Amino acid sequence: MASDLWLEASPVDSGKRLDAFLHERMGQFSRSRLQSWIEQGRVLVNGSPEKRSYQIKGAERIHVEPGELAPLRATPEELPLEVLYEDAGVIAINKPAGMVVHAGAGRHAGTLVNALLHRFGKLSTVGGDLRPGIVHRLDRFTSGVILVARTDAAHRNLADQFSSRRVEKVYLALVHGRVKLDQATVTKPITRDPHRRTRMTARLEHGRQAITTYRVLERFDKFTFLEVKIGTGRTHQIRVHLASVGHPVVGDPLYGAPASALARYFLHAHRITFTSPASGEPITVTSPLPLDLQRCLDHLTGHQPPATIPSL
Repeated sequence: MASDLWLEASPVDSGKRLDAFLHERMGQFSRSRLQSWIEQGRVLVNGSPEKRSYQIKGAERIHVEPGELAPLRATPEELPLEVLYEDAGVIAINKPAGMVVHAGAGRHAGTLVNALLHRFGKLSTVGGDLRPGIVHRLDRFTSGVILVARTDAAHRNLADQFSSRRVEKVYLALVHGRVKLDQATVTKPITRDPHRRTRMTARLEHGRQAITTYRVLERFDKFTFLEVKIGTGRTHQIRVHLASVGHPVVGDPLYGAPASALARYFLHAHRITFTSPASGEPITVTSPLPLDLQRCLDHLTGHQPPATIPSL
């Protein structure tokens, strides 16, 4: 692994994308590799992480913490894959909990991208060689529906829908405590935790805009079952926002949840609505609650004997 680097931007660099600036200064690394380090939070601009599309102003101090030298191109791998919907431009996959979406942070096999390449062969190239087809992501232990672009045109169309908030993303979450309000919106900005790089935080006054709206579906003695919609797609957004209002997601100790026998956190991407780039028609794709989470919910509602599921 290479040593940390400090770079100084000058006025002649004004207007350049962050990833292009880094590639000019660090030509020994591929642009895809530099982009992955940006997305991992290994590149700080004046002390803060930025998008790879960030435009250099011309006076920044940039810190680069290189990661391990991962493969430059994703490779096909035969893995189980549940297709919920597909047309000429889009594929909707039911991602299982535990599957990483694309390579990075030491994981280069067993990802959704590896499985997609084996099943479909060619996907959009807009995201680069390590992320073919990937328009948005789900955390590793979040299950549910995720969209994949088959063509570059479909990718750009979907990316525009996401950026303009025309895609509706609905999640199901079980959180600790009895949520008082029947519905509410959290708008705290999110940034990387300066003390723990693996975490994000909504406790600081700066960061990227984030919008999370939740609605109570059912209250239990010590838990609340929520429907959650997000207007933005920040890293760990739902987990961070719910923890910030005192209701961490069950099974999520990274954000303050008590220890649980549940093998992962209770967060599921239940439904997504978008416009098909191919037909122009509105499409809604639904992923039912997976068995492990359904059993936990059934236990709380009294429909499942306690012995059949882990204790919450």
